[in-house]
Amino acid sequence: MRFSIAADELTGVAAAIGGALAGRGHEVVARHGALAEDERDDWAWASEAAARDVAGGEAEQAVVACWTGTGAAIAANKVAGIRAALCGDAETARGARRWNDANVLALSLRSTSEHELAEILDAWLGTGPSADAEDRANIDHIAEVEHGDA
Repeated sequence: MRFSIAADELTGVAAAIGGALAGRGHEVVARHGALAEDERDDWAWASEAAARDVAGGEAEQAVVACWTGTGAAIAANKVAGIRAALCGDAETARGARRWNDANVLALSLRSTSEHELAEILDAWLGTGPSADAEDRANIDHIAEVEHGDA
């Protein structure tokens, strides 16, 4: 799978995200914010850029990170077609993929250890979206809200 990644500073697990994805057989196609030499590193700009990579089809998914992960998730979710989920543990990541068909993983640089990063990525990557009609109806409704059709 092709990933875009972003972080607003090089602290915590920021530098480990790309290698953790590559080690699981995935390709990092874009790096943003503090992970890029020539970009603004603020969380809003970095996370938006990664989300736009997903929305535009350059990447299939993204991982965005800031100190708490909250701002990164909010910024990514402002991009049409993005469903970013702030995940602090494997079960939340699993649920975000299964029930929310999340396509952007948001992480806290403050509270995510490398061990937790591994568990979260394994859960995220090992879980696909639910095919259950009720779950799909929720995802479809979010798209309707996003486009002003609801």
